[in-house]
Amino acid sequence: MVQSLWDNTKASQLQEGLDQLVYRSNLIGADRRVCNWGGGNTSSKTTVRDFRGREVEVMYVKGSGSDLATMKAGNFTGLRMNDIRPLFERPEMSDEEMVGYLAHCMIDAKHPRASIETLLHAFLPFKHVDHTHPDAIISLCCADNGKQAAREIYGDRFVWVPYVRPGFTLSKMIAEGVLANPKAELVLMEKHGLVTWGETAEACYEKTIAIINEAERYIEARADEAKLFGGMKHEALPAEVRRDIAAQVMPAVRGAVSDAKKMILSFDDGEDVLQFAGSRDCAELSQIGAACPDHLVHTKVVPLLIDWTPDPSDVEGLKAKLAAGIAAYKEQYAAYFERNKNEGDVMFEAAPRVILIPGVGMINTGKSWAMSQISGALYHRAIAVMRGATALGRFVSLSENESYNVEYWPLELYKLTLAPPEAEFSRKVAFITGGAGGIGSETARRLVSEGAHVVLADLNLEGAQKVASEINEKYGDNRALAVKMDVTDEEAVAAAYTETALAYGGVDIIVNNAGLATSSPFDETTLKEWNLNINVLGTGYFLVAREAFKLMKTQGQGGNMVFIASKNAVYAGKNASAYSAAKALEAHLARCIAAEGGEYGIRVNTILPDAILQGSAIWNSNWRNERAAAYGIEPDQLEEYYRKRTTLLVNIFPKDIAEGIAFFASSRSDKTTGCMLTIDGGVPAAFTR
Repeated sequence: MVQSLWDNTKASQLQEGLDQLVYRSNLIGADRRVCNWGGGNTSSKTTVRDFRGREVEVMYVKGSGSDLATMKAGNFTGLRMNDIRPLFERPEMSDEEMVGYLAHCMIDAKHPRASIETLLHAFLPFKHVDHTHPDAIISLCCADNGKQAAREIYGDRFVWVPYVRPGFTLSKMIAEGVLANPKAELVLMEKHGLVTWGETAEACYEKTIAIINEAERYIEARADEAKLFGGMKHEALPAEVRRDIAAQVMPAVRGAVSDAKKMILSFDDGEDVLQFAGSRDCAELSQIGAACPDHLVHTKVVPLLIDWTPDPSDVEGLKAKLAAGIAAYKEQYAAYFERNKNEGDVMFEAAPRVILIPGVGMINTGKSWAMSQISGALYHRAIAVMRGATALGRFVSLSENESYNVEYWPLELYKLTLAPPEAEFSRKVAFITGGAGGIGSETARRLVSEGAHVVLADLNLEGAQKVASEINEKYGDNRALAVKMDVTDEEAVAAAYTETALAYGGVDIIVNNAGLATSSPFDETTLKEWNLNINVLGTGYFLVAREAFKLMKTQGQGGNMVFIASKNAVYAGKNASAYSAAKALEAHLARCIAAEGGEYGIRVNTILPDAILQGSAIWNSNWRNERAAAYGIEPDQLEEYYRKRTTLLVNIFPKDIAEGIAFFASSRSDKTTGCMLTIDGGVPAAFTR
């Protein structure tokens, strides 16, 4: 049962009108069983003073492209009711006319475009109106016997309207139905959702919750868990096993769905997903159509269901079925587009948004992790609706053409234009070693600022988590992931990439940046010191790059590797033979990988920095004292010493290296590989030649 979240103490502190509308809307959106992400709309009619000081009746309604759970006052649009009411007398009105007309009704041109269902609210003679998509209600509205069930639940208190795409016609049908039934307390929109109302914000909200719970009680009394979705055909694999399988197949899936545009993936093995994907009726139910029009843009009409018998020893077989299934899905989607397209329509990416794997779970795709999560969240709602609808009768959905006309509806597509434009690293995943350090953290911030998702790999997990937390706070959930990794440990490196694949589907950019440094005269250099430098700076870079190379080949989408070497890679540093030799190894390893990676579109380039003291764990260790001793100066004189030895008389900072990394990882260097770039202020002894 859904619970009322109304808090009279909080509500009483809010002004009537817009403030209480925001509060009510946030409560509705807080429970996704009540309203989908991005879906539904709310309104409140009140009186305000216009710019001339006159009192005018205004309706505040949700602005297009907002989400009820998070919207604020600025996400609502105010419209003059005296301008809108005359529309009810019109016999018809096109979408284009409606949008243009409503723009003239706005009390403030800075407000967002009004919801596409604005007239639904305006035509109803109630002060407060909620339009929601509750699981229980859509179950009724998507059951072949839903209208009959509604009579048993609500008697003569409801109005049923057949499916019509939102707009003028539907809004007028709803209002006429309510006016014709004085006992009406709600409207059930076939294959769509619920409309409720009240004279106060609290009454409206409580009515919404009460109506939903009436339907839920009716459905639950008829649901038989043992027979749900026809019973189980495939039991779920153990949690660790299914997650391991998902991590193995997701890079291949990412490559297959990223032919038009790169996609970020997420994995979901919730109990409802496992139950549905493993059920006997899933093959039929999943292909009937979307559970709600609001789902279509994010989930497409149907998911891709993989016909695979769960078997941990048959991962290669699963990969083959996924490849074939994704290819077939794209062909079928293109055919669906051709059958239904209207003049001027441009096809979206044809790849599936939702992929169901029996025994394993669900893989979701999107232009970002957040968007892939939305696809998944909406499919959880679809499963809930199918559960309810099949408890009552037979699940039904929109026709193919009705689905298409929602998916490619200009008023629905307008919402997508409100998203920020994509940037250089949008849809890309960067894996950064030494992510907690100065260069690593600055690089992460630089790449995320242009759209990337980043993995911060470091032995210092706490430090990496701190950086990831700061990034996620600023840019949104899961834009950064911290993992603990020792670059010299082959299993740890492989495990970090497994975690990356499970989190995002794969990797596009690696920044080989983990480091340390030691200093001692050559004849005093111990084997332990030599091995330490070679293990971390040589073997470590090899392991990180090798695992990335494998993953990039699996994805089949190319990739970028940037190695952070040192000016010592080309300059024989005094008292630093182990460090300098390891850095030279790095630079040449990068060129070797570049030579092999070209045919796969994998570019590998190297940056040669010098004396990055700011934010560096290396320079806050004995290395600072050792280098100062090598030059016969005090440690606190190092920064000025390094500045003066450059031809440009400058110090080098982490952000300078991050800028170089961003260049090599970007499309601006698409035709550059095997290159070394010095960012050292100009140290003549280290000029490449």
